[in-house]
Amino acid sequence: MADDEVQRLLALMAEHDLEELELERAGLRVRFRKRSGQAAATPTDDPSPGTAGAAPSSGAAAGDSQVEPGPGVVRAPIVGTVYRGPAPDADPFVGIGSRVRKGQVLCLIEAMKLMHEIDAEDDGEVVAIFVENGQAVEYGERLLAIRPG
Repeated sequence: MADDEVQRLLALMAEHDLEELELERAGLRVRFRKRSGQAAATPTDDPSPGTAGAAPSSGAAAGDSQVEPGPGVVRAPIVGTVYRGPAPDADPFVGIGSRVRKGQVLCLIEAMKLMHEIDAEDDGEVVAIFVENGQAVEYGERLLAIRPG
């Protein structure tokens, strides 16, 4: 399975908020299962259906105890570099305590020389920021947390 095909499957999972996706083709079975807000690939060569291994448990990282994953945690939809403001020397789009409206730009992620706006999904208040300007992020990594309201 090619890397670009894996990326398309992960994007499909994120787009449709799927918890698990399984694909079997030419004797190869691959299962993607969301774990700690990220999709993890589990290739298997056992073609017998219904034999799924237990998902590995993941211990919480040191910073994970402050804000649990949930509807208020904004995660990176793609791999790239985060920019908190519209320009390197400009003020960030939002800071802790900022009130945000649905659709408001929270930050940018540069991927493949394209800038992708990360927008607020709901109205609320920014209560935590997990990334620095210019930081590289992975798919599913926490960017910030918004308390609804």
